[in-house]
Amino acid sequence: MTESIALLLADQNLPFTVALAVMLLIAALEGVGLVLGWQLSATLESLLPDFNGDLDSPDIQGGALSRLLGWLRIGKVPVLMLLIIFLTAFGLIGLLIQSITHDLFGFLWPALPATVPAFLAALPVVRLLARGLEKIMPKVETSAVSADSFIGKIAYITLGTASQGYPAQAKLTDSFGATHYIMVEPDIAGESFTAGTAVILVARIGIRFRAIRNTNAALID
Repeated sequence: MTESIALLLADQNLPFTVALAVMLLIAALEGVGLVLGWQLSATLESLLPDFNGDLDSPDIQGGALSRLLGWLRIGKVPVLMLLIIFLTAFGLIGLLIQSITHDLFGFLWPALPATVPAFLAALPVVRLLARGLEKIMPKVETSAVSADSFIGKIAYITLGTASQGYPAQAKLTDSFGATHYIMVEPDIAGESFTAGTAVILVARIGIRFRAIRNTNAALID
């Protein structure tokens, strides 16, 4: 047992133990977020550009990176799930490689060279498991909407205080009834939105949305 722990904590295995620790931290944050009304997964989705994961689309054909993202099913499966799968696969595969090397040859690969085969081996695992998740999560594809369609909708600040240049998290419901968490800042300089404020989205700038305060009580989603 002592030898196994020493092997796990060896400097050469640091990338893999850190990956597994980050995976556990993400899972814990998501669990706490569910209690507090904040979702890490939704926040990650809001930080990404529109991407439907369709390998046949013109956007995917435009570059190697886009094709890689489509191959990994990003846009078809929640990013947080893919990240957890990757961190778990990378960490476990890396530790397995190091353990086999240690048992057979009596040494451990240096951390950087060991990460290369672990990284390459983790990618097919992500794709394989993502395809399985995609089959049991049709709502990820069927309820997908463009972020541009959020313009004109009402959102509610859920976390933090928003001011120009310092966006806060807000929640809105799309036309399919799905909840989205986005980053919002005031459209008017000098204004701020505190948690619970209802706002109307008026513009999209990258991953952020500009909004004005909803002063009409009749406009409620």
